[in-house]
Amino acid sequence: MNPVTTILNCDPLLLQALREDITSEDVTTNAVMPHAQRGSADLLCKQDGVLAGIDVFTRVFQLLDPDVTVEKHHEDGDRIRNGECLAVVTGDIRALLSGERTALNYLQRMSGIATYTRSVVDLMGDTKTKLLDTRKTTPNMRIFEKYAVRVGGGYNHRFNLSDGVLIKDNHIGAAGGVRQAIEAARAYAPFVRKIEVEVENLDMLREALDAGADIIMLDNMTHDQMKEAVSIVAGRAETECSGNVTRENISALLDTGVDYISSGALTHSAPILDVSLKHLHAI
Repeated sequence: MNPVTTILNCDPLLLQALREDITSEDVTTNAVMPHAQRGSADLLCKQDGVLAGIDVFTRVFQLLDPDVTVEKHHEDGDRIRNGECLAVVTGDIRALLSGERTALNYLQRMSGIATYTRSVVDLMGDTKTKLLDTRKTTPNMRIFEKYAVRVGGGYNHRFNLSDGVLIKDNHIGAAGGVRQAIEAARAYAPFVRKIEVEVENLDMLREALDAGADIIMLDNMTHDQMKEAVSIVAGRAETECSGNVTRENISALLDTGVDYISSGALTHSAPILDVSLKHLHAI
């Protein structure tokens, strides 16, 4: 991650996570290590996968001890193997002990998402369709989880509600219809914003096209409906397939011709990647 971005956007979240784990003191570490002592530990991979979050891992320790160094053997995006030493962490042993769980939590979660995303991207092969994430992220973890999707080879959909116009079923209900919602968005949003609208059937699709939607999300349609929808759109708007897309079923969607496939599973269902900090010793 960009160092400036890490400091400006990530540090408050990392500090909040550290405060969650250390409300007043790390009583165990203070008991067994009452004085400063430099030490070193190995970051070990216990499962094949894709690395993501090594700089976040590093930053957690540096917030506790600015003199901590991490000798990285791999960078974000690298495929890593069970048994490999990913990095060597050196610094005040008290910081290594107190920051271990928080640092590993970030690294395991982010690497798990990158690993799952890469496995889906691999299934997609050379198709023109791009894989997108969603806003189905863990609260206060979005910046890390969406970064991990990019590391895994996916693309980010809008980052938050301020990032773009996406008219969904409840917006349509509130506005009184597809056309009314699109016209209201066109009148309100800056002209540089694309307008995306979610449709559930071909009648809604035609209405969205006639109203000038830029992107049309085909939500929970059947395979045949999606193929017909893409044919009807005929390049007049971009198309996105959405709705319970996982690694297990994405291959069946690739011949529909959609421009994008979005999958909440990238962030809400990816298992963690098992890594651990071992062999801590004084130096």
